[in-house]
Amino acid sequence: MSAIAELNNVTKIYGEITALNNITLRIPRNQIFTIIGPNGSGKTTLLKILAFLERPTKGTLLFDGELVKETNLDRLRLNSTMVFQKTTLFDTTVAKNIAYGLRLRGSSKTETDEKVRNALKIVRLEGYQKRHAKKLSGGEQQRVALARALALNTKLLLLDEPTANLDPKNASIIEEIIATVNRESKATIVMATHNMFQARNLPHRTALMTNGKISEAGTPAEIFENLSKTLASFAALENTFTGTARVTEDGTTSVDIGNGVQIETTVQSRGNVSIFVSPKDIILSKSRFVSSARNVFKGRIVEILDLDSVVRLKVDVGKPFMVQITKRSFKEMGLNLNTEVYLAFKASSVQII
Repeated sequence: MSAIAELNNVTKIYGEITALNNITLRIPRNQIFTIIGPNGSGKTTLLKILAFLERPTKGTLLFDGELVKETNLDRLRLNSTMVFQKTTLFDTTVAKNIAYGLRLRGSSKTETDEKVRNALKIVRLEGYQKRHAKKLSGGEQQRVALARALALNTKLLLLDEPTANLDPKNASIIEEIIATVNRESKATIVMATHNMFQARNLPHRTALMTNGKISEAGTPAEIFENLSKTLASFAALENTFTGTARVTEDGTTSVDIGNGVQIETTVQSRGNVSIFVSPKDIILSKSRFVSSARNVFKGRIVEILDLDSVVRLKVDVGKPFMVQITKRSFKEMGLNLNTEVYLAFKASSVQII
């Protein structure tokens, strides 16, 4: 398959910081490509290079088969657009926010109005044209920013952590939008994320980035089937654990992850394994509750992260688990640092990676 963009030995240096270090990467046309990596790994800088917002210090960029130079930069820039992690909207209506780029490109009012309506339909915000953009929820604002990019109908759409800090409902909607836009319009989408399960389930291809370098690239199956030390180390930031698995008498698998913590999963496996539990699949309570869940642990809250409509909690049960709950639940339960809580999650929620 042909490539929409190719980076060849690209390095980007800011002062004494090397943000990208000799990157060679091919972005296939009409596919979803994710770049996964921890904060500071160079993901955003790479997207900015592809969006023509930054120029490589060294190396070359080919876009749609054409070598990017100063003489064609402005023309090629019209074929790529980027949605940043931190949503920035103008202090006006939703329609005027989405129409901004179209009017800069000389679209007529009739054409602009039609494209605004179509973009809002795609992001499931039909009828929001006259609403004030900055009065919308965080998730809705992110969808408006995405609609603004989609309205331009560029050859390459770049998304920087598009679901970061969003509640599960809006995150799920945006993931569905990305998949639908790619499937129906064959748009090429490059998405930077630190969510390894987006990188596993959403794209056709993915690359793992650390310290400004691409350490692995391939299909999600190739990247995640043989869990590398680099990926395991990064993934361990959020509910990914390594341990020893044994099959129990009733057919489940018990994984000893250390410190007296054993996790049951319905997937049969033996020997050394890595497992993942989504923060969204964990139920939290201040008192022990009756549940069919095979995994129930007692621990204390050691970290609280307020993310607008949701709150993420780190709970130490012998091993640290991240749990995501609504802000309303957080307030109703009167949670705080060092609060004693119980965690519960089903064996079917535990994934072996």
